[in-house]
Amino acid sequence: QVQLVETGGGLVQAGGSLWLSCTASGRTFSDYIMGWFRQAPGKEREFVAAISFSGSSTYYLDSVKGRFTISRDNAKNTVYLQIMSLQPEDTAVYYCAATAKYAWLHTRVRVADSYDYWGQGTQVTVSS
Repeated sequence: QVQLVETGGGLVQAGGSLWLSCTASGRTFSDYIMGWFRQAPGKEREFVAAISFSGSSTYYLDSVKGRFTISRDNAKNTVYLQIMSLQPEDTAVYYCAATAKYAWLHTRVRVADSYDYWGQGTQVTVSS
């Protein structure tokens, strides 16, 4: 089992920035590809970004490229999501997730069903 705990959400004005963190426990963190998803009210959960085991490769939803940065620190068992130039449409619950299904950053990391473990989520609210 892997336990994931997200922190860093909050209420931010449009144009601001946030760092989200997700700390893992229970298994070897570097054995997992990590992803971030978000879910806005009334919408389906949406892939945002993923990062490979070492952090050398990343994959983003096209619409967030340039504003979102995913990174990880395997020594701290933590994956991060930096969000810049926040917009009201970024308002959502943000979830981190872990998967050991793939040996590389497969395109299927965009799919929620590819992940084995999920955190409880952290709310990000952007005011206009």
